[in-house]
Amino acid sequence: MSRLETALAAIDAANALDPDTSEGAPAAALYGTRMSAELDRLFPGAPDVLRIAARGQHIERWTSPRAAYPEGREGYLAWRRDLGAFHARRVGEIMRDAGYGGDEANRAGTLLRKEGIKRDPEVQMLEDVICFVFLRWYFHPFAEGRRPCGPSAHRREDRAQDVRRRPRKGAARVRPARTLRRGVPQLSPRRRRNRAGPEANRREYQP
Repeated sequence: MSRLETALAAIDAANALDPDTSEGAPAAALYGTRMSAELDRLFPGAPDVLRIAARGQHIERWTSPRAAYPEGREGYLAWRRDLGAFHARRVGEIMRDAGYGGDEANRAGTLLRKEGIKRDPEVQMLEDVICFVFLRWYFHPFAEGRRPCGPSAHRREDRAQDVRRRPRKGAARVRPARTLRRGVPQLSPRRRRNRAGPEANRREYQP
């Protein structure tokens, strides 16, 4: 096998241990294959490092659950920061074992930690892929898990609309908008109200 095939196979083997099989396959492994497919759709011919980073975006994520961190924004941001460092370290180890050099492994770490987002084209490409995978596969289950309530619900829906628009700004420079829109679910324009309290609406997106 090539170095790329060896690295991707090692990531898949690690993610195959994810105990969450609610979609019929280990969740991390399924996410990795979806990331690779979306990368190929949006950015065919992407370099090896970007391909490996996309596949390893959620490597062994179940070993660092969100519940291990405090609730609230600070806890969420700490969890995301630690995950980025963990994923970068694990993917770097796999790349070195597959025969990649230190510079290439470090570059994958830069991508996975999202360093230089909006300035580094490859970091932005990875972020675009993450957004489109979320919209294609995870948005509806995420949205159905919350119930709109009052003005805060309007802000959340506005945020969801912004998430749908955000990746196109970067990705549209590389791929036609028609390609980017393909397969992306459309949001309902309705804004419903109910009598549930704001706690019923609190849910963090865990990309």
